[in-house]
Amino acid sequence: MAIPNYTYLKLKMLGPAGVMTVGTSFQRAYECEVKCCDHAAAIVASRELLALKKEVAEEAPDPKRSTGSFEPVEGSKEVLVHPGSSEGKVVRIGTTLSSK
Repeated sequence: MAIPNYTYLKLKMLGPAGVMTVGTSFQRAYECEVKCCDHAAAIVASRELLALKKEVAEEAPDPKRSTGSFEPVEGSKEVLVHPGSSEGKVVRIGTTLSSK
């Protein structure tokens, strides 16, 4: 069993020859406190990162979905890219677009 005294930065505990007292400095106590805060911030950040990773994974598109299954939306029509060309390449444009 140990008894910490934060006012004097002392730790007292029972030893084989009586009470042992361990002391430190204010500078060392401050350094330990800063390390503890940094460690706690890293733990919180890693948990937030895991939550964001899970959220992004749920929103990600299905990679197994075939890209060849594209279906045109309603309100589109096919127009020849070059009317005089014999290649017959077409492009789809929306018919519901404004004139601007």
